[in-house]
Amino acid sequence: MKYIRSDEEIQSIREACQIAATVLKALVDATEAGVTTYDLDQLGRKQIEALGAQSACHNYRSGNHVFPAYTCISVNEEIVHGIGTMKRVIQPGDVVSLDVVVSHNGYIGDNATTVLVEPVAEENADLIAATRESLDYAITFARAGNRVGDISNAVERYIKRHNYGIVRDFVGHGVGKTMHEPPQIPNFGRRGSGALLKPGMALAIEPMINLGTGKVKLLDDGWTAVTQDGKSSAHFEHTVLVTNGDPEILTIPKN
Repeated sequence: MKYIRSDEEIQSIREACQIAATVLKALVDATEAGVTTYDLDQLGRKQIEALGAQSACHNYRSGNHVFPAYTCISVNEEIVHGIGTMKRVIQPGDVVSLDVVVSHNGYIGDNATTVLVEPVAEENADLIAATRESLDYAITFARAGNRVGDISNAVERYIKRHNYGIVRDFVGHGVGKTMHEPPQIPNFGRRGSGALLKPGMALAIEPMINLGTGKVKLLDDGWTAVTQDGKSSAHFEHTVLVTNGDPEILTIPKN
């Protein structure tokens, strides 16, 4: 099975994930009112380069579109793939999703988080908490012998308790040498379905959850996905290694 990684590959993915996690933390620390999303993206670029890696987002192609930024910065109703721009200034109360994907020595590290800029609206705080908790819960199912559907169903069951909208247009994925590898990991699904999880699989699990419905539309830039109803969205992601025991989260910074 091509997405079972060797020990050497796993070590390379670990290293890439640590870089991605370090850069993401720097972006979180810099996110505040008055900063532009371009400023944040350029900080991400500099951090990635300083750590000897490359942005896996920059110049990524989808059809006729080429992604121009180095990270994905999505604000409020933007779900994923927001492009940093001088025109977008972070405002008090904003919901800011930060997604960092790097390539290091030929392997990918991928993680994302959502932060709130004070003052915090309670409904946004609740959305972010539920999305983060759904990821934590889903990760517990990333165990050898389970199936992808067990992870997907865990997110769905957790979020349905809160009556939020689950984004179905974008999914988690395998992690290896390219940005998106098999298996796809939706945030909805049936227990016991999908690919069998085996030790050595690296998985990006990433709930994308909306305050309103799960419906999505794409902006004219060809990249930025937004909620159809204009309500806030949250996005959390870890790269996780399936082992013979407990799942190992590779994108928790170790320093």
